[in-house]
Amino acid sequence: MRLSVRLLQRAGVAFLVVLGLVVVPAAAVAQQSALRYVNMGDSYSAGAGIVPPAPGYPPACAQSALNWGHDIAAARGYQLTDVSCSGAETDDYTTAQYSGVAPQLNALSRQTQLVTMTIGGNDNGVFVGTIQKCGAAGARTAGQGSPCRDTYGNSFVNTINRSTYPNLVAALTKVRANAPNARVAISGYLTILPPTTGCYPIMPIASGDVPYLNNIQATLNDAVRRAAARTGVSFIDVAGVSTGHDACKPIGTRWVEPVVGSTNFIPVHPNALGESAMADRAIAALGLD
Repeated sequence: MRLSVRLLQRAGVAFLVVLGLVVVPAAAVAQQSALRYVNMGDSYSAGAGIVPPAPGYPPACAQSALNWGHDIAAARGYQLTDVSCSGAETDDYTTAQYSGVAPQLNALSRQTQLVTMTIGGNDNGVFVGTIQKCGAAGARTAGQGSPCRDTYGNSFVNTINRSTYPNLVAALTKVRANAPNARVAISGYLTILPPTTGCYPIMPIASGDVPYLNNIQATLNDAVRRAAARTGVSFIDVAGVSTGHDACKPIGTRWVEPVVGSTNFIPVHPNALGESAMADRAIAALGLD
């Protein structure tokens, strides 16, 4: 005697129930199995000023849908939680940066498998302070001499070594504690200026202050590297690969936008090419491919 199709369907369902099997759509399985990835940190991590903005994230954070975290997640099929926010300092890992923006460490858990970030440049106002103060000094001398170095000397470097570095160590220690099963990586900052001669007034830095600012950035990147080594975090070095792609280069070559003629609405920050290059460097350095 033939069994009806309906009876066979009922029998099949009953068999699956007895075995404790659940049929899950393929898309849901893929989502559940995707690596859990958190991108955090400051404006270089957020892709500040690059359009389009990331949907659903507070406008004050200026987070871009084309930042390196989104690029990495798209390239590798990761499940991304992006809490990067423009202007973030290491303190914003444990306190709310803005109303409605939770401390960034809240995004981490034992289930987190990968964490990336840039952080430290805003601590003590070093990054913004250097650009603003040296830009103002350069304007006073019409781009001649080294007025910023002559005025501020070792103050920026000393601040990085005495304050930013220990702040980084503390922040990275907390990240590892909150994501104990994750691989944690921190990137340095992309090269902003050419090695010797600048491009005043496109970047309003006096010619003699270009090496001075490069030394400050190298000190900051080294503080990030040393803090990573001390806390067992992977360091992603982007200084070498970004040489020749500084803010003085033309559109299509530069990875960082200048003060004058910026294609981003926030200058002296990576453009989409820079964020993509950071993502490529991270994938290669961390062996994610």
